[in-house]
Amino acid sequence: MTSLSGFDDWLNRLVDEQAALAGQTVPDYVAQAVATRLMGDIKRRDEEMAVFFEHLSEVGIVLPQETSGPNPVVVDPERLEALRATGLLDAPRDVAFDRIADMAATALGAPGAAITLVDIDRQFFVAMHGAATDAPDARETPLARSVCQYAVAAGQPLVVTDARTDPVLKYNPAVTDGTVVSYLGIPLMDSGQHAIGTLCVWDTIPRDWTSGHVTTLRDLAHLASARIFDE
Repeated sequence: MTSLSGFDDWLNRLVDEQAALAGQTVPDYVAQAVATRLMGDIKRRDEEMAVFFEHLSEVGIVLPQETSGPNPVVVDPERLEALRATGLLDAPRDVAFDRIADMAATALGAPGAAITLVDIDRQFFVAMHGAATDAPDARETPLARSVCQYAVAAGQPLVVTDARTDPVLKYNPAVTDGTVVSYLGIPLMDSGQHAIGTLCVWDTIPRDWTSGHVTTLRDLAHLASARIFDE
């Protein structure tokens, strides 16, 4: 049993057990716990938080995705009300939305494209280019795996050349498993300026998205928004 200063045998045994359950050594488990507490305690500007995440990466401390907590915009009740008002969460596939996703993939030469809805704890795919199945579990992911949540939170296009070098996105499971390397997403906004999701494209290699790419995807996002909100 590992002995930690200030801990009695019972606490040391508990730490040993939890570290084993997490598949970590006790020093790694304790380091991650301390880093998580630090992130919750410090109040810094975004660029200082970026340095914090970068240093953790350099010393090999990886925080669980959920430790950053939900973004206030994502969990905003008015935004969630606007999202549910669309009636599209868990709705059957619609050929019109599928065509928009297909057009986005073709126009930007991207292997992946989707119309997404960002819920309080998940991301739902209204349409996905090249989707092989309509199975319910294939049409959603946990929020922790969503890159679109950051475009929704910002309320403006999210342009990512290489997510593997981004101080926050590099820890996203969709990035760590190689699904998303480059990403471009346009928020879908209702008349009250609530972003309910995105039209997005992604690639498994770095991409330098141009202003032309952004303009093209924004035009297609307007088509999606018009259908979603019956404009």
